[in-house]
Amino acid sequence: MREQISEGLKLALKARDVRRTSTLRLINSAIKDRDIAVRTENRGPVTNEEILVILQKMVKQREESFAIYAQAGRADLATVEKEEIDILNEFLPKGLTDEEVEAAIKAAIASTGAVGGKDMGRVIAQLKADYPGRIDFGKASGKVKALLS
Repeated sequence: MREQISEGLKLALKARDVRRTSTLRLINSAIKDRDIAVRTENRGPVTNEEILVILQKMVKQREESFAIYAQAGRADLATVEKEEIDILNEFLPKGLTDEEVEAAIKAAIASTGAVGGKDMGRVIAQLKADYPGRIDFGKASGKVKALLS
């Protein structure tokens, strides 16, 4: 993933795409910050899974900002956030549809043997292991809870 992001940055610089360049630099900066944080734990550089988490967090932050700007009538700032979301999403794996999420949840429930609400954590952990970066776990947790009830 680092190579994809670096290559995207090079192309953006050559194309003189200011928005794309700044967004990709923000991604690199966040990854380097995380590298520094894990270095204190005597680990190597961050893994692709950790980069996915960083990108998802960045998308979520921008979605929240987009909603605030749109509600406040600041179309100019909302447009900037939307463009950054689109650029970030290019590096994330394709998300699952609602039907696919429900099927994945049912499969995770079956594989973990979950029977009630107390087993929700195991189901979510199984989903995170099987579908990293492809499921919005904020929405999925409600569906898991409903299916386990």
